[in-house]
Amino acid sequence: MSTTRRSPAQRWLHHAMRRIFAYFPIDARFAMYRATVDCDPDPDLRLELKVAETQQELEDCFRILHDAYVARGFMKPDPAGMRVTIYHALPTTTTLCAKWKGRVVGTISIIREGVFGFPLQSNFNLEQVRKNDGQIAEISGLAVHPDFRKSGSTILFPLMKFVREYCVGMSDTRHLLIAVNPDHIDRYEALLFFERLRDPPVTKYDFANDAPAVGATLDLQAAPAIFRRGYRDRPPRKDLHHYFFELKMPNIKLPQRRYFTTNDPVMTPELLDYFFNRRTQVLRSLDSRRKALLAAIYNSPEYRRVLPPVSDEESAGHPLRRHQRYSLRAPAELKLEIDGVERLFVFNVVEVSQSGFQAESRLDLPLNMRGEARVQLGRQDWSRSEVCVVRSKQSDGSRFYGFRVSEPDDTWRRCVAALEGGFTSRDLLQ
Repeated sequence: MSTTRRSPAQRWLHHAMRRIFAYFPIDARFAMYRATVDCDPDPDLRLELKVAETQQELEDCFRILHDAYVARGFMKPDPAGMRVTIYHALPTTTTLCAKWKGRVVGTISIIREGVFGFPLQSNFNLEQVRKNDGQIAEISGLAVHPDFRKSGSTILFPLMKFVREYCVGMSDTRHLLIAVNPDHIDRYEALLFFERLRDPPVTKYDFANDAPAVGATLDLQAAPAIFRRGYRDRPPRKDLHHYFFELKMPNIKLPQRRYFTTNDPVMTPELLDYFFNRRTQVLRSLDSRRKALLAAIYNSPEYRRVLPPVSDEESAGHPLRRHQRYSLRAPAELKLEIDGVERLFVFNVVEVSQSGFQAESRLDLPLNMRGEARVQLGRQDWSRSEVCVVRSKQSDGSRFYGFRVSEPDDTWRRCVAALEGGFTSRDLLQ
C-alpha cells in the first residue's frame, strides 16, 4: 500500500481525524468514502499500464515499493534499495506497472497460487475462500510514487482497473486476497467491496515486518452486481462500476500470448541472477525445501547455474513432481456416442501433457469412453485427437476429468513442447 510523506504534525492530525471518523456509523463512513471517489474516465494517454518485464521496469517497481514500505514501517531498509521477495521469482507471480511518459510511477503484484502458496496464508485461514469455485490470487506490493499519490484518478484507480482486467481476462482468477493495515481496511470495504476474512486482525504480520494486518477477499464474479448497486446514479467521475466494468481504457496494454496460458512469467536466468543473487540475498536465504522447489520449476542448465545448489539429500528429503509452469484455460468439446446417440460435451482444458490433459467440466462425463476431442489451444491453434476419459475427481466444488490422448496431432505436440521448453512468456511467442 502507498503512503504520503507527512510531517509529525500532519501525521498527528491525520491519526486524530481517523480516530474521530471511526466513531461514525459504518454506513455513514462508507458513504463518505464513496463521495471522495474521483476516477478519470478519459485518462491521459501519457499513462501506460503493462506487465513489468524488463530489468529496468522491475527494478523501478521494486524501488518504489521499497520506499513506500520503509516509510510505513512495513520493512527495514534494504541495502539494495528494493523490496524483492521470493514470490517475485515465481512464474505464477505477475508484477504490473504504471508508466507516466515512460517512467515507472506505480506498481502492484498479482500472486497466483504456486509452489509457495500465498504470503497471507501463514497468518490467515483461507478455508472460506477455497470452498467456492474459482482460482485465487493475492494482490500485494501496491505502491505509487510520491509525486502521484494525491489523486487516485491518475495512477491508483487505473492500476486497480488493470488488476481486475488482467485477473478476469488473462489469468482465470475469480477470488482476490489482500492483507492490509487495519487503518486502511475501511477504504477497501467501502470503495471496492472487499469482505474481511473470518480471522481477526493479526498484530504481527510477518510479510510486512510484523505490522498489524487484516485479511480480506473479493469475488470478481459477483463484483459487477455489487458495484452496480453501490454506485447507482453516480456521476461519471464517481461511478466505479462504470469505470471498472464498462470503460475501455486504451492505456492498458495486455500481454500478447500465442497459447491460452494464464501466467506471464518474465524471469530469465539473467534476471533471476541479477535480482535474487547479485542485488539481494533472497536465494541464499532459502531453506532446503524452497531451494528444491525452485530447482524443480527452473530445471534447465541455464537456470541451474544461477540457482542455489540442491544436494541429493535435500532432493530426496523433498520428493517433488515436476511443477506445471503454465496453466491453461482452453475451450474444448468432446464427441461421444452413448447408446447409439452422438452427444457433444463442452468444457475447459486446464492442464496438458504429451499424453493427456485435465479438464474442468460442469457436466458429468462417462468414464472409460473414447471419443473425439477438439481443443482450442490458442487463437489460431486447434487440436483434434482421439481421447479416453480415464478418471474424475471433485475439488472445491468443481469436477475435474483426466483424459488420455491416443495419438496427439502436430498442433498438440507443438504446444506441449513449447510449454515444457519455455520459461518466459516471450519464449512461447517465438
